[in-house]
Amino acid sequence: MKNIYGLIILLFALASCVGPKYAEPTYTVEESYKSYMHDTLVSNTDTIFNLQWWKFFDDPQLDTLVQYALEYNKDVLMAASRIEQSRAILGMTKADQWPSFSYGGGASYGNSDKLTSSNLNGAVNMNWELVFWGRYRAAAEGARAELASSEYGYRSIQISLITSVAQSYFVILDLENRLRISEQTLGSRDSAVFIMDTRFKGGVIPEIDLNQAQINQAIAAGSVPYYQRKLALARNSLSILIGVHPRQFTFTEELDDVQLNIDIPYGMPSALLLRRPDILASREAYHAQFKQINVAVAQRLPSISITGAFGGSSAALGAITTTGLAWSAGSSLLGPLFQFGKNKRRVDMERARAQEMLIQYEFTVLQSFREVEDALISIKTLKVETKAKEAEAIAAMNAERLSKMRYDKGVSSYLEVLDNQRSSFDAQLGLSQLKQELLDSYINLYRALGGGWISAEEEQQAKEEASKQGDETR
Repeated sequence: MKNIYGLIILLFALASCVGPKYAEPTYTVEESYKSYMHDTLVSNTDTIFNLQWWKFFDDPQLDTLVQYALEYNKDVLMAASRIEQSRAILGMTKADQWPSFSYGGGASYGNSDKLTSSNLNGAVNMNWELVFWGRYRAAAEGARAELASSEYGYRSIQISLITSVAQSYFVILDLENRLRISEQTLGSRDSAVFIMDTRFKGGVIPEIDLNQAQINQAIAAGSVPYYQRKLALARNSLSILIGVHPRQFTFTEELDDVQLNIDIPYGMPSALLLRRPDILASREAYHAQFKQINVAVAQRLPSISITGAFGGSSAALGAITTTGLAWSAGSSLLGPLFQFGKNKRRVDMERARAQEMLIQYEFTVLQSFREVEDALISIKTLKVETKAKEAEAIAAMNAERLSKMRYDKGVSSYLEVLDNQRSSFDAQLGLSQLKQELLDSYINLYRALGGGWISAEEEQQAKEEASKQGDETR
């Protein structure tokens, strides 16, 4: 018995030595974002991680759209199903570590040569494959990492969804604004053409002035259906995001009502490694694949199976007695002998896959920092560009008004009027687009920083964890 116990202890000791040990990947990051962008970030006392960032826009319509999308969007629902799949796989994998039980039985009745025979049997069977090399444990840990990866993936999809909903919403406000500008411009140019036609017929102006006015009218007339089409497509896209049939949304908010100077709370760059769900999902995917190396190594070693059965049989139906009871027990050893390097190549394959997942993790980290820097510089430069465009639009509209007065008094040609009309129209459309791009950059920054709490319960849980960690540090 001492020898048997010693063998068992030795096997368990060997089990802890099979395969490489997992260590979380490390990544060195800067202590702060680029210094020339610091004026874009207003404080470091709070972080973007502790809020529902889309509420910064203070728009109840946007808030409603986000909540509806989180509940009904099909991608989110599919991601939730993948989590349930991963959870079921984890349960199945953990069950392999324990013995399995099954039952069986049968009954027969027959007649041959006037002899009647009957038989009744039943048994409970047990099978337990003992793997001392940690194969099932590694598989279970890998499945647990896969579950964590799918949960982080679910959150990543939620953040992408919120980003897309917010961006689509502001695109719609922008297109509505540009359509409104186009319709107002068309109405003004319709009136101008009518007046010019009357003057031409009265011999006051040459025909070329009338033709030039008609050209400007046609330009505005063409922009109206263009923005109507773009607006309808944007509304259809938003419908799909929130999980409903295409419909025409009516929003009371206008683009000019949206706050463009938004304070951006932020965290340290290293916080991205602990917060961005796509980084965490990539890390857990690497963890899951790493455990497959241990599984592959363990498959090169033998396993022991223990089997047992307990049951009974009787030659007469319904007449089993204690004399018909039976049991059996046994064990077997099974292991690979020579397979031309197949098992070794399996280990090499899993190692290569793990290396690929590690590189993917590092790429995801790099990509995340690039996205933050891109969003920061976009906000910084778009703010300046928007101010310049606002000044241009104000000046262009005033120049359009003055040029009409000068033309009516015969001081300037109609070419001056046409040039200022076009400049005014283009400046107003360009200003609307820049406002939408600035809002889009805010949204991209929030997404790049890891989103924000999606629910109050999640925020409360995070605060409790942060408080606990702070106590432990102290």
